[in-house]
Formats: sequence, structure tokens, C-alpha cells
Amino acid sequence: MLKRSSGDQGFTLIELMIGIAIMAIVITLGMPSYSTWIQNSRLRNAAESILNGLQLARSEAVARNQRVRFTLGAGSSWVVCLPDPDPDADCVLIQSRATGDGSSAAVTVVANPAITDVDFSPLGQGTAISIDVDVNTAVLSAEDSRNLRILVSGGNVRMCDPNVNAPDSRAC
Repeated sequence: MLKRSSGDQGFTLIELMIGIAIMAIVITLGMPSYSTWIQNSRLRNAAESILNGLQLARSEAVARNQRVRFTLGAGSSWVVCLPDPDPDADCVLIQSRATGDGSSAAVTVVANPAITDVDFSPLGQGTAISIDVDVNTAVLSAEDSRNLRILVSGGNVRMCDPNVNAPDSRAC
């Protein structure tokens, strides 16, 4: 058995190689889970952004005591604006969000019914709509994806999980 002198400190080359090999194995095993987590985080960011845009439109309609429009764009982009009575005029922009802000192009957004505008009255009542947010199956399998749904009914705007059953509060 080799004895180290009191001045020798550090690791041997063999100890370093074993440590690096263990780290490589752990990283290799964790990569699929990390990739799934990242895609689900992007999905949740897109869903929360749309939810926040709808809630902003509702609160602005009540605060301004006039009609406010939420327009769902391509991907997970959206615009909140004051509609002009003139149909040829543009809306007066309140706030907008681009698809790339916190999510990715792999996130798919489908409105049911297939409308893109949700108008909120001065009382905060909105057009009934259901918006499904999911990740493209080419990027993440359906089993690994945590798709979410945003529901607008009357004056209520909420996000729910269509894969959860009642009486769980996350259920749709």
C-alpha cells in the first residue's frame, strides 16, 4: 500500500477518469428527460402567455369601459387592442407577444371554434372559446407531452389539463 506524504493532495489520473465516466453516464441517462422537460416548459410558457393575454384583454375592457379584442396569431403569438368602429382601420395596440417569446415553433395552438378574435365587453364578458396548446408530435411524443387547454366562457378565463379527471381542480 502506497502512503502519501502529508504534502501530496489532489486526485490521481485514474480517479479523474472514473469521475468523468460516471458523469458521462449520468448525463446520457438524463438527456431524454431533460429534453422532455424543456419542451413541456415551452408548452406551458405558450399556454400561460395566451392565458395572460386573455386576462389582460378582459381587465382592460373592464378598466376602460369599452370593448377590447384579443387576437390569436400564428403559433402562440397574440395581440390585445382596442377595435376601431371603422372596419378598415387598424386596432389601437395595447400589448402584443411574438411566438418566439418563451416558447418555440414546435408548440401548436388550435382554437375551437376556429376563430382568432375574442372580444370582451365592458362588463368583462368574452366570446366562448377553447384553445388547445400542445407540442408537435414530431418533436415530442403524445405520451410525454402535457397538453393544456385555455377556456373562455362568459367572464371566466382559465387554464386546465384535458388529461386530468374530475374532481381534480386542474381538470377541464
